[in-house]
Amino acid sequence: MKNKIFLLDGFALVFRAHFAFIKNPRINSKGLNTSSIFGFTTTLLDVIKNQKPTHLAVVFDTEDPTHRHEEFEAYKANREEAPEDLSIAIPYIFRLLDALNIKYYTLSGFEADDIIGTIASQSAAQPNTEVFMMTTDKDFGQLVSDNVHIYKPGRGASPAEVLGIKEVCERYGISHPRQVIDILGLMGDAVDNIPGIYGVGEKTATQLIREFGSVEGLLENTASLKGKLREKVEAGKEAAIQSKRLATIVCDAPISWTLQELELKPVNKEAVAELFAELEFRNLTQRIFSEPLQQGLFDTHEPSADPEPTENTHLQNIHTVPHQYHVAKTDQELETLMGILNNTNAFSIDTETTSLESMDAELVGISFAVQAHEAWYVPFPEAREETMRKLNLLKPVLENEKILKIGQNLKYDAGVLLNYGIMLSGTWFDTMLAHYVIEPEQRHNLDALSAVYLGYHPVAIDELIGAKGKAQKSMRDVPLQKIAEYAAEDADVTLQLYQHLSPELEKSASLGKVFSQIEMPLVPVLLRMERRGIRLDTETLREFSGLLDSDVKIKEKEIFESAGQAFNISSPRQLGEILFEKLQLDPKAKKTKTGQYATGEEVLARLAGKHPLINLILDYRELIKLKNTYVDTLPALVRKSSGHIHTSFNQAVAATGRLSSNNPNLQNIPIRTKLGKEIRKAFVPGGADRLIVSADYSQVELRIIASLSNETHMKEAFQKGLDIHTATASKVFGVSLDAVDADMRRKAKVVNFGIIYGISAFGLSERLSIPRQEAKEIIGNYFREFPGLQEYMDNNIAFARKHGYVETVFGRRRYLRDINSANAMTRGFAERNAINAPIQGSAADMIKLAMIRIDARMEKEKFRSGMVLQVHDELVFDAYLEEVEPLMALVKEEMCGAMPLQVPVEVDIRSGRNWLEAH
Repeated sequence: MKNKIFLLDGFALVFRAHFAFIKNPRINSKGLNTSSIFGFTTTLLDVIKNQKPTHLAVVFDTEDPTHRHEEFEAYKANREEAPEDLSIAIPYIFRLLDALNIKYYTLSGFEADDIIGTIASQSAAQPNTEVFMMTTDKDFGQLVSDNVHIYKPGRGASPAEVLGIKEVCERYGISHPRQVIDILGLMGDAVDNIPGIYGVGEKTATQLIREFGSVEGLLENTASLKGKLREKVEAGKEAAIQSKRLATIVCDAPISWTLQELELKPVNKEAVAELFAELEFRNLTQRIFSEPLQQGLFDTHEPSADPEPTENTHLQNIHTVPHQYHVAKTDQELETLMGILNNTNAFSIDTETTSLESMDAELVGISFAVQAHEAWYVPFPEAREETMRKLNLLKPVLENEKILKIGQNLKYDAGVLLNYGIMLSGTWFDTMLAHYVIEPEQRHNLDALSAVYLGYHPVAIDELIGAKGKAQKSMRDVPLQKIAEYAAEDADVTLQLYQHLSPELEKSASLGKVFSQIEMPLVPVLLRMERRGIRLDTETLREFSGLLDSDVKIKEKEIFESAGQAFNISSPRQLGEILFEKLQLDPKAKKTKTGQYATGEEVLARLAGKHPLINLILDYRELIKLKNTYVDTLPALVRKSSGHIHTSFNQAVAATGRLSSNNPNLQNIPIRTKLGKEIRKAFVPGGADRLIVSADYSQVELRIIASLSNETHMKEAFQKGLDIHTATASKVFGVSLDAVDADMRRKAKVVNFGIIYGISAFGLSERLSIPRQEAKEIIGNYFREFPGLQEYMDNNIAFARKHGYVETVFGRRRYLRDINSANAMTRGFAERNAINAPIQGSAADMIKLAMIRIDARMEKEKFRSGMVLQVHDELVFDAYLEEVEPLMALVKEEMCGAMPLQVPVEVDIRSGRNWLEAH
């Protein structure tokens, strides 16, 4: 058999994994950032499973200086110190490799590149052997030969690439891969701080090596060069020679290795299980043991045999936990259960159903738990009459307001019970939302929480009904014994999670307040909104779809005329060729890993004005998106029984506290463009005797930052009722209010909102298409005129560095575990969140509080009208005509008073025959 050797650049993959999760790091219950370990592990397992190497090794740098540092003191001097999380992660990486029985190498005085170069060149000399160097480093191109390749791991949707002699030579237009060293010698390498020849970039370096073959060949023929290029090359001779030497990968490092050492061997399952449990890699644990990566990989080093589970035990990792799960089928058994539930002050509840959509779901069973390790399961038949009879026996306890109801995603369970006319009454405690408040950026599903808090892995749903897809069974098809064990376990685990999470909330007055005064009271409000839904005028959308079809055809014709030819507008490859090869709109445009030009919206926005084709393409894309995403899709989501769309509102998704929605996502209904607004015409009231009422907070984030920062000038502008952007422009540009023109106001508006997100001079210059120096001056003027904002930002960052989190006005926390990182990029991201999170989070808390207050008032005052949508800072109501005026007064009062600020809170509120008219 052929030897297939994979050599991995360890630190490069660890760094890559860390920064892949920079915006949403994986933090386990002990506060350990496991992002880099997780990313490295999944990459390693994917390579083993998909590429099926026979041999594999991972190579790491050491902290010791190499011959390159000795020759050139500034070598890699510009590299920032690695983030602390990476230093902590490396020992875990080594433990992982030991557990997987994978060989890894380090060698003092040599870089990982040199070890890989040595092993690759030496192993390639052996017969019947193929080597793959797994790296993203372009330097490795110099090592490629007939049986030595670069394996570039994929990223996102981009697949992995294998680069051989042909690909490397085509990349640079050279005749031999070794010439990569010569190109690096001329252009240098900013990553490693290799200087090259000053003023010579990749394009020039490549042309010179194509012509002269090598650095030495070039330096012998500088007389044939002209003008400044000749001056640059002759002045940089020594730098070029030294840079080539620094860029050359050593292929004879004194590393001791054998082919046998690199062979993939069976792993130590017990060590892997122990490590993954410590890191809380539950899904990886399931994957690695349920789907062997390679035949024979887990054949040896088995842990001691697990005891066979009995009727009253379930496996907890490699331990057994006694429990009692009962089934209540008969009326007598139900009466026994009712006696238990009525004699407790709290129980957990979980429903088993036929659908994930609560309005469509039929009850299959309900499980209850009142103490850890004991639970009951009540099965229900398919016949609705019998189900209703049994539910009526349970109804008194389910609607008992004195008993605390505990659940995981209680909104779903309560919604299912509503299908049968039962209101789950009393105080609620949702373990999913409790954990969301405590750790907003972590996962909140039952399996993840169980693994973190209980060290326990419940039965997976796939074991009962199979994986998602056409072959998935209904819960009705699962045998009673299996579904009873599964359902009772969920109720049991949920109760135990409550016993862990409730004390955690009690430790923090602020988090307890967010949970008990915002998140939990909001659940029934959202449930009512979801059940009510909003009517959709499908005929309006059908007509709009026809108009869009016509507009698309007209736009296609205009695009072809502007481009001078017909092509597939939706093909990035064909569009890229038109823009960058035929029209030459950007000589610096580069192809992506897939061999095509980037043609995303950001790229096109940057080219706007260079050719009429750009705006035509952007218009075309808007038409297609509107048609496919909304106009043709929304009608299919209308519920036939109500004629309404019933979106689902999600609380435990955005770390900022913002609500999200899905099935469909109504948070993204377009509003900025004229065509996008037309979609809102189709959202109409539920009858001719009603109107749509829309109430929208005015500039709420700016008002919150004015209040939080106590900034005198900004507060004054709001208190006087001035247009904040005009007032800002007046200060920043040093003119009177009436002298502020539209351009000044536009720039001030971008700065006002950009400051919240930590916009830089570079970002502002890009956004406004102005010189960077002008952008820098605008920001400087801004902070001089609004010094309270700078002080607020500095204070927030200082608070975060001391405490590790920031808080909203109401006490919601956002943890910033990288705020003290030595890595500037990582730290900068955390600092921007330290500024922004309290603002966004306070805005989220404000509208949630408003929703709770409005809902309570409407119920108390017996309004027939209802709240139907929440979209960012806007609330939408379906209002009866006679209630429109009193409802608008009520809504405005409660929204303005939801969270008192140091500046007036304003609400824009209107009514109309559809959502667009009311906006």
